[in-house]
Amino acid sequence: MSTVAAVRDMQTGDLTAVAAIEAASFGDAWPLSAFADLLTRPYARLRVAIDHTGAVCGYCVLLRAADEGEIANIATHPARRGQGLGGQLLDDALAEADSAGAAAIFLEVRDSNVAALALYTGRGFLQVGRRRRYYQHPTEDALVMRRTRDAH
Repeated sequence: MSTVAAVRDMQTGDLTAVAAIEAASFGDAWPLSAFADLLTRPYARLRVAIDHTGAVCGYCVLLRAADEGEIANIATHPARRGQGLGGQLLDDALAEADSAGAAAIFLEVRDSNVAALALYTGRGFLQVGRRRRYYQHPTEDALVMRRTRDAH
């Protein structure tokens, strides 16, 4: 069961915590500056999950273009995994995309990330492609997944 108090828009003051979660989660981590830049972009929607103390425990980056969206990045703090935070963040992004009229949402995920694959398939995502050797640390294929509006 999740212990998130809220999911809200990411703020500049959240960037250090987000970058730390990113670095702990991915070998190909985005730098803090990438998140800071996206905060200024009208096509990007960055959200954080916070606990009852106000601590950031996860985040999601949704990018929108025309009638499509992309979950560009999503992660939870390693100590908070398995509590439903990723699902809450994903559901929040999908609701935003649906309300904006997105016909399809895309994402990429490591071929070996069983937990993420289960989360995504459980939300109606289907594999539509593979990017060979997409990830570099360690080297691994990315599965391209898509969820259409009629999938839920």
